[in-house]
Amino acid sequence: MIGLIITIIMAVVIGIIGDAIVRSNMPGGIIGSMIAGFVGAWLGYLLLGKWGPQIGGFAVIPAIIGAALFVFLIGMISRAFNRSNA
Repeated sequence: MIGLIITIIMAVVIGIIGDAIVRSNMPGGIIGSMIAGFVGAWLGYLLLGKWGPQIGGFAVIPAIIGAALFVFLIGMISRAFNRSNA
């Protein structure tokens, strides 16, 4: 149980850091940050492997880079939809 809580907290923190790096506005608040953290960890693992410090099952550096990439892509898609609707 404590492992699940640590994993969720790490996902939120990684999503918030990724959002801060890109300086975007990740929709969904804490839930959006958590999703960005989980997807970022997955993306970071695919692109960079599992190196660096690991906390709560996340390789922290690749997860942060993956989360920043994910938030950037979501921001681009969001802007594209906003332009097409205007």
